[in-house]
Amino acid sequence: MTVNGVGTQLLRMGWWMALALAMATLGSAQGEAPQSGTFVDRTKELGVEPGNEAACWADIDNDGWVDLCTSSGIWKNNQGQGFAKIAGGVGPVLAADIDNDGFVDLFAWAHLKLYRNDGGKGFTQFALPELPTCYPRGACFGDFNGDGFVDIYVAGYENWEAGITYPQLILTNREGKAFELTWSETRYRARGVSASDFDQDGDLDIYVSNYRLQPNVLWQNDGKGAFVDVADKYNAVGTSPGFGGGHTIGSSWGDFNNDGLIDLFVGNFAHRDSRGDQPKSRFLRNRGPEEGYTFEDLGTCGVFYQESYASPATADYDNDGDLDLFFTSVYGVASFGVPNYPVLFRNDGQFVFTDATASAQLAKLEPTYQNAWADIDNDGDLDVISAGRLYVNQGNDHRWLKVRLFGDGNVVNRSAIGAQVRIKVNDAVLTRQVEAGTGENNQNELTLHFGLAQYAERVTLEVQWPNGVKHTVRNVKTNRQVTITYTRFPRRVW
Repeated sequence: MTVNGVGTQLLRMGWWMALALAMATLGSAQGEAPQSGTFVDRTKELGVEPGNEAACWADIDNDGWVDLCTSSGIWKNNQGQGFAKIAGGVGPVLAADIDNDGFVDLFAWAHLKLYRNDGGKGFTQFALPELPTCYPRGACFGDFNGDGFVDIYVAGYENWEAGITYPQLILTNREGKAFELTWSETRYRARGVSASDFDQDGDLDIYVSNYRLQPNVLWQNDGKGAFVDVADKYNAVGTSPGFGGGHTIGSSWGDFNNDGLIDLFVGNFAHRDSRGDQPKSRFLRNRGPEEGYTFEDLGTCGVFYQESYASPATADYDNDGDLDLFFTSVYGVASFGVPNYPVLFRNDGQFVFTDATASAQLAKLEPTYQNAWADIDNDGDLDVISAGRLYVNQGNDHRWLKVRLFGDGNVVNRSAIGAQVRIKVNDAVLTRQVEAGTGENNQNELTLHFGLAQYAERVTLEVQWPNGVKHTVRNVKTNRQVTITYTRFPRRVW
């Protein structure tokens, strides 16, 4: 078996597990660049018309260049030089490989339709079972029962005027051949939904962001796809004293303080009412195994108040090693005539966040729920799509590493959804996870991105796969992409 990059087709293996590592240099930093991390709007120049709904980044044809899927269409990335529309829009989507054939498929969550990728040449609708009436605001992929195939969690919302709360749904994948509705319930008015193995027990847990001052839900997985809500027990409701819950539209997982633990940012839309301010957005710090992976509510940590905050997404935009936060807003002018704008919050370490919107040249964007990150030109820094515009990162001289993970399609899903990678840099442990769904149901690219500041030494990667198995990859050079595959025989190809 030859391992030679993203397009590699893998044989399904048995229970023997090891690691294959393929390295491909994508390019090194070329000369000096601005230190601040700035963005340029290249939407028109790159020929893309993305619309202003949720966005999903995914390499649909396995050519090593991440493509764009929006409600306006599927846009092929032509080696970072431009985009070409190759298919009409099917609404906002999320991407993961449902049948483990090596190509990502698309779930149009707004319309509850699934599309199978025909070897990178097009898409064919995949039949789903009869489903109850549902008005979703989003979904996420994840292998919730640990069988090696990604399942789907659908977040049902509401019809406020009719007094209807639509159901949450779990669609269980039956070995890529069919999906089965295995669970539903109608307690909550859900918006965003995202998954993470926050307690590092080898299964994916789910955080559901609920609206109308309802408490958020943290579904803890028993390892077989059965869930118990532990949000209150783990201090993860994301609310303020006196409120049962907030108007949470989207939340994002991330290791914000580089301690190797996945924390949570809860993004709250918040009116002012007779009781004072409704619950503001907040950071929840994962306290780790010594405290049972419960969360400490740290409050806003510099995320200043705006009424109409909506969809957050995390990324290390300046490659300094800290996960930053981009947070959209959906009112151009909020209550009392106050303008609202999306904000880029720079992480200055240890949960201190500073408004960097103006210095990054992202000031005064239009109202939007759209917010997703990807390295569209393979230059080692992350670009962002938001408010119907594609903003290209101008970079700096910081070092970086990109990590693309693949499952074997047998015990680990091919998209490696739910996997985590950790890199120790001096006294910090940088952590990233593969996820299909963040904020209010945008999707960052599946390739993981680490900013390393000026750290130039080779690094060691610890990979925790979705089934809890860990592998260590040593002596990895930076300023490049590495591809790691969960497979039978250990082999390294340079």
